[in-house]
Amino acid sequence: MRREWLLVLVALGLAAVAAAIVYLSRPNTLTVAVGPQDGPEAALIEAYASALDRAREDVRLKVVRYGDVRDSALALQRNKADLAVVRPDVFLPENGLTLAILHDEALVIAAPEAADIDDIPALARKRLGIVVRHSADLPFLTNLLSFYDLVPDSAGEDAPEAEQAAEAEPGHVVVVPLKAGDVTAALTEKRVDAVAVIASPASKSAAAVVRAVELGSPERKIGFVSIPDGDAILQRFPELQSVTIPAGTFGGRPKRPDEEVKTVGASYRLMARGTVSRVAVASATQHLFEWRSRLASAAPVAKLMKAPDFDTTVAATSARLPNHPGAVDYFEREQQTFLDRYEDYIYLFAFFGGTIGSGLAWLGQRLARKRRERVDFVLDRLLDIMREVRAATSTTELDAIAIETDGLVADVVCYARERSIDARTVSALILAVDGVHAAIADARRQANEVEPRTATRNRTARLLALDLPAAE
Repeated sequence: MRREWLLVLVALGLAAVAAAIVYLSRPNTLTVAVGPQDGPEAALIEAYASALDRAREDVRLKVVRYGDVRDSALALQRNKADLAVVRPDVFLPENGLTLAILHDEALVIAAPEAADIDDIPALARKRLGIVVRHSADLPFLTNLLSFYDLVPDSAGEDAPEAEQAAEAEPGHVVVVPLKAGDVTAALTEKRVDAVAVIASPASKSAAAVVRAVELGSPERKIGFVSIPDGDAILQRFPELQSVTIPAGTFGGRPKRPDEEVKTVGASYRLMARGTVSRVAVASATQHLFEWRSRLASAAPVAKLMKAPDFDTTVAATSARLPNHPGAVDYFEREQQTFLDRYEDYIYLFAFFGGTIGSGLAWLGQRLARKRRERVDFVLDRLLDIMREVRAATSTTELDAIAIETDGLVADVVCYARERSIDARTVSALILAVDGVHAAIADARRQANEVEPRTATRNRTARLLALDLPAAE
């Protein structure tokens, strides 16, 4: 029975180790909220999730699409997702930490060169058209104008042309929403003086608007409005960021723009909840950037991905828009090894394992002592019987002692069948039983009784010796 229980315990231990290995080696599946569902960000994340599945990596993505980037950010804040595509100026989750900047969008304001609009204050009493690509574009522009104490007056696309062409009051800017295809006509008909769009400078959307402004300019010459106060603007609106449009971004001859333009913009970021494992985040960030070329074939926006700017680890985790420690581990090439990841558990196991082992050893000794108590009782009783035999005065007393001795021997034999007895204990039992029978025989001889029951003594010794193969 002891051998069978030992095998059961070994099997349970091996099963526990196998279960632990399977648990630790299983892929970590992260739910990622993506919005808008038909945007380039959704295509990028879908392509990335498929690539992780094909490569059977240790981290996988479960993509959940939402109608708008605000909804995806809300899903992250409400703990319905582990990762999310977030545009901070639309909605910034309180628990969101950045993994990567999927792409930047900058405020690009272009105007005919003859309009002589070089900066935001020069837009006072002007009509500014804006190509709206997202519901947050108008609030973005409104906040920027308010920084320069300019009051936006709205003039819808369906407003009468006279209202659209009306000159703004001092300190006011008339904001005219436009479609991309109406930009050239609006400039030609003098309904707007400049046109703005919030888009990635390298995108086709921004290039198309710049080209439309150029076509609507009298001499096919345009200028770009610079916003050099980016750092001051970020103090008031930390969810925005400074963006520099390099010279020649929009091509042309001469190049457009002819020199770099400072502006502000927003970013689409992949964020994670702060409670998500830094190991899983580090792995997700690593594959995202290492597979950039592979992902770009399915989602060209992958070419615009970049890491958040930071100088030190402290700066990364204490920035205006903090970065996830797991992403910082990858950027700083300090990803955790297996020992780093589980060193606390290993230390605790080593610390408590010794204590538990000592406790088990003590418990084993106590159980062994308990098991020996029965044999010790028999030995003590046999020694007492030897003294009682010497004091017996009749054959009736001797017969009672012999019957009790046989009962003790039978009890020990039954006990030996259930568990092993060490050789020294067996030897002591044999000597004690032989001593009792010898004493009974002497007492009988003295009382002229029958010869000593040698056969019984030999039978007892053989029964007790059955346990010898299991003894030490």
